[in-house]
Amino acid sequence: MHPHLVLKGCRMLAQIDNRILWKKWLGAPCLLPYNPRVAKLIEIHPQDPQPRRVKAVVEVIRNGGLIAYPTDSSYAFGCHIGDKKAIDRIHRIRRTDKKHNFTLVCADLTEISVYARVDNWAYRLLKSMTPGPYTFVLPATREVPKRLQNPKRRTIGLRVPDHVLVHAMLEELGEPIMSSTLSLPGDDRPLTDPLEIEERIGHQIEVIIDSGPTGIEPTTVLDLSNDSVEILRVGKGDVSQFA
Repeated sequence: MHPHLVLKGCRMLAQIDNRILWKKWLGAPCLLPYNPRVAKLIEIHPQDPQPRRVKAVVEVIRNGGLIAYPTDSSYAFGCHIGDKKAIDRIHRIRRTDKKHNFTLVCADLTEISVYARVDNWAYRLLKSMTPGPYTFVLPATREVPKRLQNPKRRTIGLRVPDHVLVHAMLEELGEPIMSSTLSLPGDDRPLTDPLEIEERIGHQIEVIIDSGPTGIEPTTVLDLSNDSVEILRVGKGDVSQFA
């Protein structure tokens, strides 16, 4: 094992003990301490995801790892459903409390119906707005771990992104990904640059996916739990039909 790395490129890939590091070159070669906990940055094509790389990311999720991945709105944290340690890590990184609402990222409406109670009117609305940059708050079913539900209302946020890579991950995983917007304390917007994510929180997560540019807005959040539509947050998704 090497105690230090000399980096000499704009985006130089260094591999030591099967760990991959990416760094930006700011001018002259620099000497950096080797941090064995730094996240692995994996490049995956956004329109034609490489199956082997997708499988490697999903294995990290299954094994309790925490990832940063792009969606059709912005970057998000992702982990296995109900993984308490991963939930606690997201709370620590984002400095949120137990009332923070997590989201289940689903492959389709069939999967949503497993984790939420959906009335006919809500189903028609979901069908017209998915896939897309929306998060829907719905009454949770018993399939949702209590630690993911709103502690008072027993609701859960669900969404179906319009993103080829995310769908490839969901297909490989076979169940939803538990997610939270990758927004850090003091920031006005979610992080969008994989290199900045690595620089700021690379020592706190296992994998960062680089699939090119992503958005800077979070999802629009719609509460459908009370027989009507309530806009909880205006984000990338259009809400003009509810005006």
